[in-house]
Amino acid sequence: MVSDLNSLKSDPSVEHLDAETLCRGAASLGLTLDDTRVDMFRRYYHALLEWNSRMNLTAVTGWEQVQRRHFLDSLSLSCVVETCHLEEGRFIDVGSGAGLPGIPMRIAFPRMNGVLLDATSKKVRFLSHMIESLPLTGLEARHGRAEELAHLPDFREQFDLVVSRAVAPMPVLAELTLPFCRPGGHVVVHKTESAVVEIDEARYAIDTLGGEVRDTISIDSGDSDSGRLLFVVAKVGPTPAGFPRRSGMPSKRPLSRQ
Repeated sequence: MVSDLNSLKSDPSVEHLDAETLCRGAASLGLTLDDTRVDMFRRYYHALLEWNSRMNLTAVTGWEQVQRRHFLDSLSLSCVVETCHLEEGRFIDVGSGAGLPGIPMRIAFPRMNGVLLDATSKKVRFLSHMIESLPLTGLEARHGRAEELAHLPDFREQFDLVVSRAVAPMPVLAELTLPFCRPGGHVVVHKTESAVVEIDEARYAIDTLGGEVRDTISIDSGDSDSGRLLFVVAKVGPTPAGFPRRSGMPSKRPLSRQ
């Protein structure tokens, strides 16, 4: 059984992890993490390692790398998300996996609320554990496919912010994210710098689904091996009723002009 909240608090390996990289990186983003928030990141890391020994959550396991590649990379969203949404917005993290970027954002911005969505049940169990143990009120871990949940009234165009982190090529990801976003909201996707071509290829899908490309921003996590982009799409109109298509279709036949 994974350690409960009390054992995580008392574990000296968690308490003594040096979080200078995290705090310094957060400060460069204009964020201040108090001791409570830093402790939550430490406990998140501890649980991530424990669960990762039994399932594939991440290939990045060193504390220094996790701070840079996972936590700060996730928090970089704060550079492009409207202040009102950071303070009280509702978001959905599509393909949340290990809880990235949703959990770091919720730790840093405790008034945000939303859904961590993943199609793999064991990953959803991990997400549920983290929500309960940290605790992260206002968050829900949901098992399901984006192609199906995006047609439900409680999910369709109900979110101010939709985020996703390298789940699929951008033409596919557009169809898996934009139907969740309300008109006036934004989709923000983490991509590697090599994804510039696929982002350009997604413009037809984005236009079809009610979106409009707003920005592509290069971010620096302090890790020279992981050049990253934030791709920002505004939801300017409703998504047509037939989208997303049935499960598997977005990846088999990505939307294109041809």
